[in-house]
Amino acid sequence: MAAFQVQQQQRLFLAPSTSTSSSGAPRRQRLRPSRIAAPPCCRAAVTGGGVRTASSTPKPSPSSSEKSMMLNLDWIAAVPSSPSPSTNTAKLRAIADAAADRAEMHDIIGRQRDNWNHLFLHSTNSLSLAASALAALAPAAPTMAALKLSAGALLATAAVTMAAVNKIQPSQLAEEQRNATRLWRQLERDLRDTLAAAAVTNASDVDDAMDRVLALDAAYPLPLLPGMLEKFPNSVEPTRWWPTKKQSSNSSPVNSSNTFVTRRRRAAVAGNGWTPELEEEMRGLLRVLKLKDEEQYVTFGEKVLKINKRLAVAGPALAGTAAIAAAFIGAGEAGTWAAGAAVIGGALAAAANTVEHGGQMGMVFELCRNVAGVYRKIQEEIEANLGEIDVERRENGEVFETKVALQLGRSLSEMKQFRRMASPSFKEEDIKDFAGKLF
Repeated sequence: MAAFQVQQQQRLFLAPSTSTSSSGAPRRQRLRPSRIAAPPCCRAAVTGGGVRTASSTPKPSPSSSEKSMMLNLDWIAAVPSSPSPSTNTAKLRAIADAAADRAEMHDIIGRQRDNWNHLFLHSTNSLSLAASALAALAPAAPTMAALKLSAGALLATAAVTMAAVNKIQPSQLAEEQRNATRLWRQLERDLRDTLAAAAVTNASDVDDAMDRVLALDAAYPLPLLPGMLEKFPNSVEPTRWWPTKKQSSNSSPVNSSNTFVTRRRRAAVAGNGWTPELEEEMRGLLRVLKLKDEEQYVTFGEKVLKINKRLAVAGPALAGTAAIAAAFIGAGEAGTWAAGAAVIGGALAAAANTVEHGGQMGMVFELCRNVAGVYRKIQEEIEANLGEIDVERRENGEVFETKVALQLGRSLSEMKQFRRMASPSFKEEDIKDFAGKLF
Protein backbone atom coordinates (compact mmCIF):
# COMPACT_ATOMS: atom_id res chain seq x y z
CA MET A 1 0.00 0.00 0.00
CA ALA A 2 2.85 2.41 0.83
CA ALA A 3 4.58 1.63 -2.48
CA PHE A 4 1.40 2.36 -4.35
CA GLN A 5 1.11 5.84 -2.72
CA VAL A 6 4.69 6.70 -3.62
CA GLN A 7 4.04 5.85 -7.26
CA GLN A 8 0.96 8.01 -7.22
CA GLN A 9 2.93 11.02 -5.95
CA GLN A 10 5.61 10.68 -8.64
CA ARG A 11 3.16 10.89 -11.51
CA LEU A 12 3.03 14.11 -13.52
CA PHE A 13 -0.74 14.14 -13.94
CA LEU A 14 -3.43 12.99 -11.61
CA ALA A 15 -4.77 9.60 -12.49
CA PRO A 16 -8.38 9.82 -13.65
CA SER A 17 -10.88 8.73 -10.99
CA THR A 18 -14.38 7.45 -11.58
CA SER A 19 -17.47 8.47 -9.68
CA THR A 20 -20.97 7.15 -9.83
CA SER A 21 -23.62 9.61 -10.80
CA SER A 22 -27.13 9.56 -9.56
CA SER A 23 -28.02 7.48 -12.57
CA GLY A 24 -25.33 4.97 -11.70
CA ALA A 25 -23.29 5.51 -14.94
CA PRO A 26 -19.58 6.15 -14.55
CA ARG A 27 -18.47 9.77 -15.35
CA ARG A 28 -14.91 10.50 -16.58
CA GLN A 29 -13.21 13.30 -14.67
CA ARG A 30 -11.59 16.03 -16.82
CA LEU A 31 -7.82 16.16 -16.57
CA ARG A 32 -6.29 19.38 -15.33
CA PRO A 33 -2.94 20.66 -16.68
CA SER A 34 0.00 20.21 -14.39
CA ARG A 35 1.45 23.16 -12.58
CA ILE A 36 5.09 23.89 -13.33
CA ALA A 37 6.72 25.29 -10.28
CA ALA A 38 10.26 26.61 -9.89
CA PRO A 39 12.29 25.53 -6.90
CA PRO A 40 11.87 27.62 -3.77
CA CYS A 41 15.26 29.26 -4.28
CA CYS A 42 14.19 30.56 -7.70
CA ARG A 43 10.74 31.84 -6.75
CA ALA A 44 10.33 35.53 -7.19
CA ALA A 45 7.75 38.24 -7.28
CA VAL A 46 7.35 40.65 -10.17
CA THR A 47 7.96 44.26 -9.25
CA GLY A 48 6.60 47.31 -10.99
CA GLY A 49 9.70 47.58 -13.20
CA GLY A 50 9.36 44.06 -14.49
CA VAL A 51 12.17 42.62 -12.32
CA ARG A 52 11.51 39.49 -10.31
CA THR A 53 12.64 39.69 -6.72
CA ALA A 54 12.49 37.10 -4.01
CA SER A 55 9.29 37.20 -2.01
CA SER A 56 9.72 37.83 1.68
CA THR A 57 6.36 36.42 2.79
CA PRO A 58 6.49 32.68 3.43
CA LYS A 59 4.11 30.53 1.46
CA PRO A 60 2.31 27.50 2.84
CA SER A 61 3.86 24.17 1.90
CA PRO A 62 1.94 22.42 -0.89
CA SER A 63 -0.03 19.32 -0.13
CA SER A 64 0.89 15.89 -1.40
CA SER A 65 -1.61 16.14 -4.28
CA GLU A 66 -0.11 19.48 -5.41
CA LYS A 67 3.42 18.10 -5.21
CA SER A 68 2.45 15.35 -7.61
CA MET A 69 1.37 17.99 -10.15
CA MET A 70 4.68 19.96 -10.03
CA LEU A 71 7.60 19.57 -12.46
CA ASN A 72 11.09 20.15 -11.12
CA LEU A 73 13.04 22.47 -13.44
CA ASP A 74 16.41 22.29 -11.68
CA TRP A 75 17.82 20.12 -14.46
CA ILE A 76 17.04 22.62 -17.25
CA ALA A 77 20.20 24.57 -18.25
CA ALA A 78 19.99 28.15 -19.53
CA VAL A 79 20.99 28.47 -23.18
CA PRO A 80 23.12 31.62 -23.77
CA SER A 81 21.97 33.89 -26.58
CA SER A 82 24.29 34.47 -29.51
CA PRO A 83 26.33 37.70 -29.10
CA SER A 84 25.47 40.61 -31.40
CA PRO A 85 28.19 42.16 -33.63
CA SER A 86 30.39 44.69 -31.87
CA THR A 87 29.40 48.28 -32.49
CA ASN A 88 33.04 49.39 -32.58
CA THR A 89 33.85 46.73 -35.15
CA ALA A 90 30.97 47.91 -37.30
CA LYS A 91 32.23 51.50 -37.02
CA LEU A 92 35.75 50.52 -38.03
CA ARG A 93 34.39 48.59 -40.99
CA ALA A 94 32.38 51.65 -42.04
CA ILE A 95 35.48 53.86 -41.80
CA ALA A 96 37.48 51.37 -43.87
CA ASP A 97 34.78 51.39 -46.55
CA ALA A 98 34.76 55.19 -46.54
CA ALA A 99 38.56 55.24 -46.89
CA ALA A 100 38.36 52.93 -49.92
CA ASP A 101 35.75 55.23 -51.46
CA ARG A 102 37.85 58.33 -50.79
CA ALA A 103 40.88 56.69 -52.39
CA GLU A 104 38.87 56.03 -55.54
CA MET A 105 37.57 59.59 -55.60
CA HIS A 106 41.04 61.12 -55.20
CA ASP A 107 42.41 58.83 -57.90
CA ILE A 108 39.73 59.91 -60.39
CA ILE A 109 40.13 63.60 -59.58
CA GLY A 110 43.93 63.30 -59.78
CA ARG A 111 43.70 61.92 -63.31
CA GLN A 112 41.35 64.71 -64.29
CA ARG A 113 43.60 67.46 -62.96
CA ASP A 114 46.64 65.92 -64.58
CA ASN A 115 44.74 66.12 -67.88
CA TRP A 116 44.02 69.76 -67.12
CA ASN A 117 47.73 70.47 -66.85
CA HIS A 118 48.48 68.97 -70.28
CA LEU A 119 45.46 70.49 -72.01
CA PHE A 120 45.95 73.99 -70.63
CA LEU A 121 49.69 73.89 -71.38
CA HIS A 122 49.30 73.02 -75.04
CA SER A 123 46.22 75.17 -75.68
CA THR A 124 47.73 78.28 -74.06
CA ASN A 125 51.00 77.91 -75.93
CA SER A 126 49.10 77.42 -79.18
CA LEU A 127 47.16 80.63 -78.57
CA SER A 128 50.30 82.63 -77.81
CA LEU A 129 52.36 81.35 -80.73
CA ALA A 130 49.49 81.68 -83.21
CA ALA A 131 48.92 85.26 -82.08
CA SER A 132 52.62 86.04 -82.48
CA ALA A 133 52.56 84.70 -86.02
CA LEU A 134 49.51 86.81 -86.89
CA ALA A 135 51.11 89.92 -85.38
CA ALA A 136 54.24 89.36 -87.46
CA LEU A 137 52.22 89.01 -90.70
CA ALA A 138 49.79 91.86 -90.03
CA PRO A 139 51.88 94.93 -91.16
CA ALA A 140 52.52 93.56 -94.67
CA ALA A 141 49.15 91.88 -95.20
CA PRO A 142 46.30 93.55 -97.11
CA THR A 143 43.90 92.40 -94.41
CA MET A 144 45.91 94.04 -91.63
CA ALA A 145 42.91 94.98 -89.53
CA ALA A 146 41.59 91.42 -89.39
CA LEU A 147 44.99 89.99 -88.50
CA LYS A 148 45.54 92.70 -85.90
CA LEU A 149 42.21 92.00 -84.22
CA SER A 150 42.77 88.24 -84.33
CA ALA A 151 46.24 88.57 -82.77
CA GLY A 152 44.89 90.82 -80.03
CA ALA A 153 41.99 88.49 -79.24
CA LEU A 154 44.23 85.43 -79.09
CA LEU A 155 46.79 87.14 -76.85
CA ALA A 156 44.08 88.44 -74.52
CA THR A 157 42.59 84.96 -74.27
CA ALA A 158 46.03 83.52 -73.58
CA ALA A 159 46.64 86.10 -70.83
CA VAL A 160 43.35 85.31 -69.06
CA THR A 161 43.88 81.56 -69.40
CA MET A 162 47.41 81.79 -68.02
CA ALA A 163 46.24 83.81 -65.04
CA ALA A 164 43.53 81.28 -64.19
CA VAL A 165 45.80 78.27 -64.65
CA ASN A 166 48.60 79.86 -62.61
CA LYS A 167 46.13 80.43 -59.80
CA ILE A 168 45.07 76.79 -59.45
CA GLN A 169 48.37 75.12 -60.52
CA PRO A 170 47.01 71.89 -62.08
CA SER A 171 50.30 69.99 -61.72
CA GLN A 172 50.31 70.70 -57.98
CA LEU A 173 46.66 69.67 -57.72
CA ALA A 174 47.45 66.37 -59.43
CA GLU A 175 50.36 65.71 -57.05
CA GLU A 176 48.11 66.38 -54.06
CA GLN A 177 45.57 63.85 -55.28
CA ARG A 178 48.24 61.23 -55.99
CA ASN A 179 49.54 61.51 -52.44
CA ALA A 180 46.03 61.49 -51.04
CA THR A 181 45.19 58.32 -52.97
CA ARG A 182 48.24 56.53 -51.55
CA LEU A 183 47.54 57.64 -47.97
CA TRP A 184 43.83 56.74 -48.11
CA ARG A 185 44.71 53.28 -49.37
CA GLN A 186 47.26 52.95 -46.58
CA LEU A 187 44.59 53.90 -44.03
CA GLU A 188 42.22 51.33 -45.48
CA ARG A 189 44.87 48.59 -45.24
CA ASP A 190 45.62 49.50 -41.62
CA LEU A 191 41.95 49.30 -40.68
CA ARG A 192 41.46 45.99 -42.50
CA ASP A 193 44.48 44.57 -40.68
CA THR A 194 43.11 45.79 -37.35
CA LEU A 195 39.75 44.16 -38.03
CA ALA A 196 41.40 40.90 -39.05
CA ALA A 197 43.87 40.73 -36.16
CA ALA A 198 41.81 42.04 -33.22
CA ALA A 199 39.03 39.87 -31.90
CA VAL A 200 37.55 42.81 -30.00
CA THR A 201 37.91 46.48 -30.95
CA ASN A 202 37.46 49.29 -28.48
CA ALA A 203 36.41 52.92 -28.70
CA SER A 204 40.00 54.18 -28.86
CA ASP A 205 40.52 52.36 -32.17
CA VAL A 206 37.49 54.12 -33.62
CA ASP A 207 38.64 57.52 -32.31
CA ASP A 208 42.13 57.07 -33.77
CA ALA A 209 40.69 56.10 -37.14
CA MET A 210 38.37 59.11 -37.18
CA ASP A 211 41.27 61.43 -36.28
CA ARG A 212 43.27 60.06 -39.20
CA VAL A 213 40.32 60.57 -41.54
CA LEU A 214 39.88 64.20 -40.47
CA ALA A 215 43.61 64.89 -40.74
CA LEU A 216 43.69 63.50 -44.29
CA ASP A 217 40.65 65.54 -45.29
CA ALA A 218 42.32 68.70 -44.04
CA ALA A 219 45.67 67.94 -45.71
CA TYR A 220 44.27 67.00 -49.12
CA PRO A 221 40.83 68.57 -49.70
CA LEU A 222 38.70 67.43 -52.61
CA PRO A 223 37.01 70.77 -53.52
CA LEU A 224 38.72 73.08 -55.99
CA LEU A 225 37.04 76.35 -55.09
CA PRO A 226 36.59 77.10 -52.24
CA GLY A 227 38.70 74.96 -49.95
CA MET A 228 41.73 74.62 -52.20
CA LEU A 229 45.14 74.72 -50.54
CA GLU A 230 47.09 77.94 -50.92
CA LYS A 231 49.40 77.54 -53.91
CA PHE A 232 51.67 80.49 -53.03
CA PRO A 233 51.97 80.52 -49.21
CA ASN A 234 54.03 83.10 -47.37
CA SER A 235 56.09 80.38 -45.67
CA VAL A 236 56.82 76.77 -46.55
CA GLU A 237 55.69 74.19 -43.98
CA PRO A 238 55.83 70.40 -44.26
CA THR A 239 52.53 68.79 -45.17
CA ARG A 240 50.78 67.25 -42.16
CA TRP A 241 48.38 64.38 -42.86
CA TRP A 242 48.45 62.64 -39.47
CA PRO A 243 46.73 63.68 -36.21
CA THR A 244 48.61 65.12 -33.29
CA LYS A 245 49.30 62.49 -30.68
CA LYS A 246 48.14 63.21 -27.17
CA GLN A 247 50.84 63.31 -24.53
CA SER A 248 50.44 60.60 -21.91
CA SER A 249 50.90 61.23 -18.19
CA ASN A 250 54.14 59.21 -18.19
CA SER A 251 55.76 61.09 -21.07
CA SER A 252 58.63 63.51 -20.74
CA PRO A 253 60.00 66.11 -23.18
CA VAL A 254 62.69 64.90 -25.54
CA ASN A 255 65.78 66.93 -26.34
CA SER A 256 67.54 65.59 -29.39
CA SER A 257 70.74 67.41 -28.49
CA ASN A 258 71.06 65.57 -25.19
CA THR A 259 74.07 63.39 -24.69
CA PHE A 260 73.82 59.70 -24.04
CA VAL A 261 71.08 58.86 -21.63
CA THR A 262 71.92 59.16 -17.98
CA ARG A 263 72.73 56.19 -15.82
CA ARG A 264 69.35 56.30 -14.18
CA ARG A 265 67.67 56.36 -17.57
CA ARG A 266 69.95 53.59 -18.81
CA ALA A 267 68.83 51.36 -15.97
CA ALA A 268 65.18 52.05 -16.75
CA VAL A 269 65.49 51.37 -20.48
CA ALA A 270 65.33 47.63 -20.73
CA GLY A 271 62.66 45.43 -22.20
CA ASN A 272 60.17 45.53 -25.04
CA GLY A 273 63.01 45.58 -27.55
CA TRP A 274 64.50 48.83 -26.21
CA THR A 275 68.11 49.20 -25.08
CA PRO A 276 70.22 52.25 -24.12
CA GLU A 277 72.12 51.86 -27.40
CA LEU A 278 68.88 51.96 -29.39
CA GLU A 279 67.80 55.13 -27.57
CA GLU A 280 71.13 56.77 -28.41
CA GLU A 281 70.69 55.74 -32.02
CA MET A 282 67.22 57.27 -32.18
CA ARG A 283 68.34 60.50 -30.51
CA GLY A 284 71.16 60.90 -33.01
CA LEU A 285 68.82 60.14 -35.89
CA LEU A 286 66.33 62.68 -34.59
CA ARG A 287 69.04 65.33 -34.54
CA VAL A 288 70.13 64.61 -38.13
CA LEU A 289 66.55 64.61 -39.43
CA LYS A 290 65.90 68.07 -38.01
CA LEU A 291 69.18 69.65 -39.06
CA LYS A 292 69.66 68.13 -42.49
CA ASP A 293 66.79 66.26 -44.15
CA GLU A 294 63.77 68.36 -43.30
CA GLU A 295 65.70 71.60 -43.61
CA GLN A 296 66.98 70.62 -47.05
CA TYR A 297 63.53 70.08 -48.54
CA VAL A 298 62.02 73.14 -46.87
CA THR A 299 64.83 75.33 -48.23
CA PHE A 300 64.57 73.86 -51.71
CA GLY A 301 60.78 74.26 -51.61
CA GLU A 302 61.20 77.97 -50.82
CA LYS A 303 63.44 78.43 -53.86
CA VAL A 304 60.97 76.62 -56.13
CA LEU A 305 58.15 78.73 -54.73
CA LYS A 306 59.97 81.98 -55.54
CA ILE A 307 60.64 80.89 -59.12
CA ASN A 308 57.05 79.74 -59.57
CA LYS A 309 55.71 83.07 -58.27
CA ARG A 310 57.76 85.02 -60.79
CA LEU A 311 56.75 82.80 -63.67
CA ALA A 312 53.09 82.97 -62.62
CA VAL A 313 53.23 86.76 -62.86
CA ALA A 314 55.46 86.99 -65.93
CA GLY A 315 53.36 84.80 -68.24
CA PRO A 316 50.04 86.71 -68.05
CA ALA A 317 51.86 90.06 -67.92
CA LEU A 318 53.77 89.34 -71.14
CA ALA A 319 50.68 88.05 -72.91
CA GLY A 320 48.63 91.05 -71.78
CA THR A 321 51.34 93.49 -72.92
CA ALA A 322 51.48 91.76 -76.28
CA ALA A 323 47.69 92.02 -76.62
CA ILE A 324 47.82 95.79 -75.98
CA ALA A 325 50.69 96.18 -78.45
CA ALA A 326 48.74 94.31 -81.10
CA ALA A 327 46.08 97.02 -81.01
CA PHE A 328 48.62 99.61 -82.27
CA ILE A 329 49.86 97.62 -85.25
CA GLY A 330 49.78 99.78 -88.39
CA ALA A 331 49.64 103.10 -86.53
CA GLY A 332 52.53 104.92 -88.29
CA GLU A 333 56.06 104.44 -87.03
CA ALA A 334 54.77 103.16 -83.70
CA GLY A 335 52.96 100.39 -85.56
CA THR A 336 56.23 98.71 -86.49
CA TRP A 337 57.39 98.70 -82.87
CA ALA A 338 53.96 97.53 -81.78
CA ALA A 339 54.10 94.54 -84.10
CA GLY A 340 57.55 93.60 -82.79
CA ALA A 341 56.38 93.95 -79.18
CA ALA A 342 53.36 91.74 -79.86
CA VAL A 343 55.50 89.06 -81.48
CA ILE A 344 58.16 89.07 -78.77
CA GLY A 345 55.62 89.29 -75.93
CA GLY A 346 53.62 86.34 -77.21
CA ALA A 347 56.74 84.22 -77.66
CA LEU A 348 58.06 85.05 -74.18
CA ALA A 349 54.66 84.34 -72.65
CA ALA A 350 54.65 80.90 -74.27
CA ALA A 351 58.19 80.31 -73.00
CA ALA A 352 57.26 81.28 -69.41
CA ASN A 353 54.18 79.11 -69.53
CA THR A 354 56.21 76.16 -70.80
CA VAL A 355 58.81 76.46 -68.04
CA GLU A 356 56.15 76.81 -65.34
CA HIS A 357 53.68 74.12 -66.36
CA GLY A 358 55.79 72.01 -68.67
CA GLY A 359 58.39 71.81 -65.92
CA GLN A 360 55.55 71.29 -63.39
CA MET A 361 56.91 73.74 -60.85
CA GLY A 362 53.80 73.34 -58.71
CA MET A 363 54.29 69.58 -58.57
CA VAL A 364 57.94 70.03 -57.53
CA PHE A 365 56.91 72.41 -54.75
CA GLU A 366 54.26 70.00 -53.49
CA LEU A 367 56.77 67.15 -53.64
CA CYS A 368 59.16 69.10 -51.41
CA ARG A 369 56.39 69.74 -48.88
CA ASN A 370 55.36 66.10 -48.83
CA VAL A 371 58.90 64.75 -48.40
CA ALA A 372 59.50 67.25 -45.59
CA GLY A 373 56.25 65.97 -44.07
CA VAL A 374 57.56 62.40 -44.19
CA TYR A 375 60.64 63.41 -42.20
CA ARG A 376 58.53 65.43 -39.77
CA LYS A 377 56.31 62.41 -39.15
CA ILE A 378 59.33 60.19 -38.43
CA GLN A 379 60.61 62.80 -35.97
CA GLU A 380 57.32 62.90 -34.08
CA GLU A 381 57.17 59.10 -33.91
CA ILE A 382 60.69 58.99 -32.45
CA GLU A 383 59.89 61.75 -29.96
CA ALA A 384 56.68 60.00 -28.89
CA ASN A 385 58.53 56.75 -28.18
CA LEU A 386 61.51 58.35 -26.45
CA GLY A 387 59.24 60.61 -24.41
CA GLU A 388 57.37 57.62 -22.94
CA ILE A 389 59.13 56.69 -19.69
CA ASP A 390 57.50 53.29 -19.38
CA VAL A 391 59.12 51.17 -22.10
CA GLU A 392 56.27 48.69 -21.99
CA ARG A 393 53.93 51.38 -23.28
CA ARG A 394 56.17 52.09 -26.26
CA GLU A 395 56.16 50.37 -29.61
CA ASN A 396 58.49 47.39 -29.72
CA GLY A 397 62.02 48.77 -30.15
CA GLU A 398 63.28 46.28 -32.70
CA VAL A 399 60.15 46.61 -34.83
CA PHE A 400 60.27 50.39 -34.61
CA GLU A 401 63.92 50.48 -35.68
CA THR A 402 63.12 48.29 -38.69
CA LYS A 403 60.21 50.53 -39.73
CA VAL A 404 62.33 53.69 -39.49
CA ALA A 405 65.18 52.07 -41.45
CA LEU A 406 62.79 51.10 -44.24
CA GLN A 407 61.30 54.58 -44.41
CA LEU A 408 64.79 56.08 -44.70
CA GLY A 409 66.07 53.51 -47.18
CA ARG A 410 68.82 52.28 -44.89
CA SER A 411 69.85 48.92 -43.50
CA LEU A 412 69.88 48.16 -39.77
CA SER A 413 73.68 48.12 -39.72
CA GLU A 414 73.79 51.63 -41.23
CA MET A 415 71.51 52.91 -38.48
CA LYS A 416 74.24 52.33 -35.90
CA GLN A 417 76.28 55.28 -37.19
CA PHE A 418 73.82 57.76 -35.70
CA ARG A 419 74.69 56.83 -32.11
CA ARG A 420 77.73 59.09 -31.97
CA MET A 421 75.69 62.02 -33.31
CA ALA A 422 73.55 62.05 -30.17
CA SER A 423 76.41 63.53 -28.17
CA PRO A 424 76.56 67.37 -27.91
CA SER A 425 80.31 67.10 -28.44
CA PHE A 426 79.48 66.16 -32.02
CA LYS A 427 79.11 69.59 -33.65
CA GLU A 428 76.36 70.40 -36.09
CA GLU A 429 78.77 71.45 -38.81
CA ASP A 430 80.36 68.01 -38.59
CA ILE A 431 77.11 66.37 -39.71
CA LYS A 432 77.66 65.91 -43.42
CA ASP A 433 75.47 62.94 -44.30
CA PHE A 434 71.70 62.91 -44.54
CA ALA A 435 69.53 60.45 -42.63
CA GLY A 436 67.35 59.55 -45.59
CA LYS A 437 68.65 57.80 -48.68
CA LEU A 438 65.28 57.05 -50.24
CA PHE A 439 64.52 60.69 -51.13
